[in-house]
Amino acid sequence: MPGGAPARIPCEGDDDAVAAWIWRHLVPRSGQSLTVQGELLRAVEKLRHEAQGNGNINWNEHFEKLIDFLHTHLVRRGALPSGMALAVLADLARLRNFLPVEALEHDDQADGLPYVDDDLYDRLTAAVVAFARMHTLVIPRGADPELLV
Repeated sequence: MPGGAPARIPCEGDDDAVAAWIWRHLVPRSGQSLTVQGELLRAVEKLRHEAQGNGNINWNEHFEKLIDFLHTHLVRRGALPSGMALAVLADLARLRNFLPVEALEHDDQADGLPYVDDDLYDRLTAAVVAFARMHTLVIPRGADPELLV
């Protein structure tokens, strides 16, 4: 398996335990994961960190690519139950469509700022875990040379 990754994801335990296992075993300290499951979780955490830590000040096409990757694997390919897929679709739309902090003109626009609460990112993590429970065999992927986050 890529980078010595295990061939199967152990899915015993709650969602937090499965997500922690994916993070420890399938997400490298730096760079992209060479597994779909690892890259899905890395994408969620990259998006979380950019919003919560930076207010999306570094937002560019690379973050859009992370959203596209999540959309492709969690929504477009029908990997999740329809209710969960619809929630993921709404959450990804919220992340993609934000008002940059410097564009804020009135307090009533604050709801459009980058999303910083954990609930949305936790839902996306739960969707990644649901995907992993349906695909316990690690799915190899090649690194995207044009993805620089």
